[in-house]
Amino acid sequence: MAEDPARPPSAAVESAPAKAFRIVPPGIAARNTRQSWWGYALAVVSLTTLGLIGITSALPAGLVAEQSLPADVELRADFDPDPTPYARTPASAQSVADRIVFGDLSTVLADVEVNQYPPAGEIFFVTVTEPEQSVLSWLVGNEEPAVQFLTDEQKFGVQTPQQRRVFALESMRTSEQVAQFVALRRVGYDVAIKPGEVLIQQMVCLEANEQGTDCAVFAPSDEFLDPGDRLLEVDGVQLDTVDDLTRALKGKQAGEEVDVLLDRPEVGELEVTIELTTSPTEPERAIVGFVPFDTSVVELPFELDIDTGSIGGPSAGAAFTLTLIDELTEGEMTGGQKIAVTGTIELDGTIGSIGGLRQKASAVEQAGVDVFLVPADQGEADIEIARIASHGNVEIIPVADIDEALDVLERLGGDPVEVISTG
Repeated sequence: MAEDPARPPSAAVESAPAKAFRIVPPGIAARNTRQSWWGYALAVVSLTTLGLIGITSALPAGLVAEQSLPADVELRADFDPDPTPYARTPASAQSVADRIVFGDLSTVLADVEVNQYPPAGEIFFVTVTEPEQSVLSWLVGNEEPAVQFLTDEQKFGVQTPQQRRVFALESMRTSEQVAQFVALRRVGYDVAIKPGEVLIQQMVCLEANEQGTDCAVFAPSDEFLDPGDRLLEVDGVQLDTVDDLTRALKGKQAGEEVDVLLDRPEVGELEVTIELTTSPTEPERAIVGFVPFDTSVVELPFELDIDTGSIGGPSAGAAFTLTLIDELTEGEMTGGQKIAVTGTIELDGTIGSIGGLRQKASAVEQAGVDVFLVPADQGEADIEIARIASHGNVEIIPVADIDEALDVLERLGGDPVEVISTG
């Protein structure tokens, strides 16, 4: 029989694999359909979640976060919470010893050789940061005790960014100077302080507003002078120290005008004419009308420097002081331990309160340090929140001054500090 031309040759038919047919039970077919549906649903949920994460991490926290009313303030009908787009968060705990630089110590002072004694233990100063927050970070950190959300005014105050920078660095420089003075005097060296340059911290307020919460009338010089300005000359008299300014104004009266040469950050030198005003505390004395920074300079008996870098603020003063004492005396003041310290330092050795204690306690915990000395006048409520923020893993010990801090370190196993005899 002739082959049908529409059909393939028999050899091709014989060599082609037989087409297989499979019968799928109805239950399995339904299950596969459901599995496909769940797969699509999970994919959609995953993509939506990723999208929400991306959106919330891009949106600023100020859209949803509002300032909380302080617990000690009664709720008022006119209370209008401000958005809080920033947050104070833990930064780091860093060794002070890494930042201390000694110069030539071969000098003999009053028949006493100056020596450096690198300690086995370490003292850490602690920092915080205040970054801008997103909606996502606000949602994540809203219940975290180590995170404190801030308004624009709480973060920046009323100063310009450059003024804030000048103030922070000047505070750190002053803290470094005071730490050197207190430490060297504590171990027995003769140290003197001389006045520093004239730097405006704030303008004098002559009259407060009716509520007493703000200034209604500043000194006339406020029209031409700004916080952060450095005064160079008054009526042609060079100003190297605040004492020079006092002498330059001697005999002048309130209402008189004087020519001032100043240096303003990011602007340069300016010449202005300002009107003098009466001192609020000494009515017979005429003043320019500002409160100066304490820019006193410590005259050291040998070369010594603390590299503060770009760190701002005075809260490392106590840590600087204790580290210098440890480096300049024999023995192990810390008992070879790692000790974190925070607090400002005053010329009499008093340790003052600081901001961001809870964040610093968290940073200490994250650094693996077990003991944290903090200012006693910080207040028990603030210290208790710091203990919570460190999850109970850090022993937080309040101290009032350097002597009390040294006593605590001795109780923790450190050696007592021996005063150097200088003749």
